[in-house]
Amino acid sequence: MKKLAFILALCVLFVAACALAEDAAYTEEVISISTERYDIPATVVIPTGEGPFPAVVMLHGTGSTRDEAGNGYLYAAPVLAEKYGVATIRIDFPGNGDSTADYMLYTFKSAVADAKAAAEYMAGLDNIDGDKIGVMGWSQGGTDALLACGWEPETFKSLVTWAGAPDMKLDGFFSEEDYNEAKENGFFVMEFDFRDSLNVSLEWCDDVWNTDVLAEFQKGYTGPVLAIAGTLDDTVDPVWSEKIVEASSNEASKTYFIEGMDHTFNVFAEEDLHSLYNAIDATGAFFAETLK
Repeated sequence: MKKLAFILALCVLFVAACALAEDAAYTEEVISISTERYDIPATVVIPTGEGPFPAVVMLHGTGSTRDEAGNGYLYAAPVLAEKYGVATIRIDFPGNGDSTADYMLYTFKSAVADAKAAAEYMAGLDNIDGDKIGVMGWSQGGTDALLACGWEPETFKSLVTWAGAPDMKLDGFFSEEDYNEAKENGFFVMEFDFRDSLNVSLEWCDDVWNTDVLAEFQKGYTGPVLAIAGTLDDTVDPVWSEKIVEASSNEASKTYFIEGMDHTFNVFAEEDLHSLYNAIDATGAFFAETLK
């Protein structure tokens, strides 16, 4: 009798698990995208259903990972899928997260190439609409997203920046002293208080010093952009969000400022993460409208 009861209990658990799986609003899968230079670790989240769904490539900031600061992207992806019907793919750039590639390989061109590879992966899925791919980026991820739209306008149809940083040298990420160090050694060492240091290539330094990101964005991209920033961001001046929108020719482009929010969207200060979810909802609504 005990054995029979145990088997019945297992059956009940199995049926319940199946029911939960059927009722799940999205699926999540960790994948790897092979490129000529290295493999790109990624997490794909797709709404449940036949689709086809629009999709968004999520780009992380300096020294971070595909889940982002305080797991901001990890929290965002399910909401975008369940509430707004938007699939996402978030990737690790070289030297970050699960990437086994050297950070020295990271440049503006490599970041855009990785974003495009992620978009092409999503476009190749049966339940994704390859003509409705957007991109978003946080901090330097926003820099990369702006360039991805400017250089690959046929790939990316909509854009959201979170505290986007079009000029890394003006916001203190990179100084002339760093540049001189890179010229002498082939790299400079970028220090962090939340992770190990990174060797930053001379090529990246040349990119930052010589690329007018907003001009590249303006020259190539005609789609809409939503620039989100917090009014208390003391890492990237919120005025950059206004400049991003000013560089756009699309009437649907706009800023969205969240009062009292810092550069990491208060993920380390708010237990309920209300500022982060405010940004997530604004992002989801924008993509749902501009990728429909």
